[in-house]
Amino acid sequence: MNRTSKRWMMEHISDPYVKKAQMEGYRSRAAYKLIEIDQKYHFLKKGMSVVDFGSSPGGWSQVVSNKIGETGKVFAIDLLEMNPIKNVEFIRGDFTEQAVLDKLENKISNSGVDLVISDMAPNISGIKAVDQAGAIYLNELVLDFSSHWLKPKGHMVIKCFIGSDFDSFVGSLRLIFKKVIKIKPRASRDRSSEIFIVGYEKK
Repeated sequence: MNRTSKRWMMEHISDPYVKKAQMEGYRSRAAYKLIEIDQKYHFLKKGMSVVDFGSSPGGWSQVVSNKIGETGKVFAIDLLEMNPIKNVEFIRGDFTEQAVLDKLENKISNSGVDLVISDMAPNISGIKAVDQAGAIYLNELVLDFSSHWLKPKGHMVIKCFIGSDFDSFVGSLRLIFKKVIKIKPRASRDRSSEIFIVGYEKK
């Protein structure tokens, strides 16, 4: 294990959100990012239909499932396998591929969804400009999906990375949502350039 890996492992082991997730049964510390965002904006409600992009290992899907209850439904999608979660229908695949996207859209049928969430990030190359472009590309695909499948007054929560195309992407959200809110939850590490955007109430 190299020095960087050792430093990351020590930070991970001592992280209070990692410890909290282990105690409370969440699959990842990322769960607390979504919990905090929902505590501020109250978009998770009983009976909702939700799409969770980049869902594995399932921390966000767990939070949503707990909130929407038996009458709600989560459609989760990821390249990596994800163990079953109550009220969650999982699709393994790359949603940038049309066949995988078709499978998701067929499950939704014509009913639309109330909420789209995405904690996705591209495979990191270490080259900032390349990684930023990859992240924005995924974000734009999620936004395009949301513009077609979100019900009126539906919401979107998406992870972004600050970079050259960030302001342009935020501007695209403002065309679709009544409010666009930027938030960096406490569970998001200070050194991370990630920020979360809430698209509040589709026009």
